[in-house]
Amino acid sequence: QVKVVESGGGSVQPGGSLTLSCAVSGRTEGLYCIGWFRQVSGEERAGIAAFYIRGGLEDYMPAVKGRFSISQDSANNTFHLQMTRLKLEDTSTYYCAAAEYDGSCQTPDPDNHWGQGRQVTVSS
Repeated sequence: QVKVVESGGGSVQPGGSLTLSCAVSGRTEGLYCIGWFRQVSGEERAGIAAFYIRGGLEDYMPAVKGRFSISQDSANNTFHLQMTRLKLEDTSTYYCAAAEYDGSCQTPDPDNHWGQGRQVTVSS
């Protein structure tokens, strides 16, 4: 079993920064990537970024590219999503997911190992 626990997030003014963390434990040897997703009430969950574990590559959706970045704390098997220059439209519930397949890194596959979600609110 793989366990994913999220932390971080909160409230910030436009232009501010926040960090989300994703601690992964359990049987992690088969994991392919860590995906970050966000979901606004009434809308579908959407992938915004992914970190490919074996190659160390990263991928970002255009809406967050250049503002968000992923880092890895290998010692603690924790992945961080640093969010800068936050905008009002970044307000959402953010989820990280540990995925075992390439196709599930940025699509909300129910078979992914999901974190519990963290709220990020950007408001003035």
